Amino acid sequence: CTLLIAIMFLRRRRTQDHQDDDMHRGAKHEIAHEGETGKVSRADFHDRLERPVLIMRPGMQNTTVGEDNIRHLVYLIENAILNLPEGQEQMSWLIDFTGWTVSTNVSIKTSREVVYILQNHYPERLALAFLYNPPRIFEAFWKVRIPQFAPVVKYFLDPKTLEKVKFVYPKNKACVELMSSYFDVENLPSEFGGKATLKYDHKEFSRMMLQDEVKTASYWGFDYKPCHLNNGYSGPENVPEPIPLAPPAS
Repeated sequence: CTLLIAIMFLRRRRTQDHQDDDMHRGAKHEIAHEGETGKVSRADFHDRLERPVLIMRPGMQNTTVGEDNIRHLVYLIENAILNLPEGQEQMSWLIDFTGWTVSTNVSIKTSREVVYILQNHYPERLALAFLYNPPRIFEAFWKVRIPQFAPVVKYFLDPKTLEKVKFVYPKNKACVELMSSYFDVENLPSEFGGKATLKYDHKEFSRMMLQDEVKTASYWGFDYKPCHLNNGYSGPENVPEPIPLAPPAS
């Protein structure tokens, strides 16, 4: 259910009839392979304000199809919204750049599409994004220390979103204090300077996603019959036209 909401959400953004038909035919497109390496997943811990956390590891990029990358991310954003505690409307992102190279980078077109979706369809859902151990040039771009690149940064992000991005570097005292102010270091994975061990089991994570899909369908009164779980996120056999899971954050 959540998966199809994500896919149908993207379909509604298309304006040309033939594109719309193509997306409709692909509504049951399998995206389980996108999560095999754990490049994006929902953490089993929250930040200090009880916000759900999405963990992203660009260095584990395993596919090149931009559309599938976007569907996978939207799927997990919707799942994080589903798991928001009462009174909380936002989530935090932890982005680990360890192992990142130009060859594992997503295209500029896909990056721009992700930013568009976040800013226009999930306004104020992102509380903070922590970029851990990124290439130093990233921060130079972000803070516009290189004037000629200022239009590039503004092209991607609005000023409000820019303020939510935090650059974090290992063994930097100020960065260590920043992370401990937002996260309990006992729960925070060592990849982000904490003491916990980050373990990603794709099969187990898929089962957790399936349980959430069943929960979502039950909430909306859908007759949800999950397909056989085959080491990945399952899709329903019969799904009505989807309804947004949650209203935009205020």
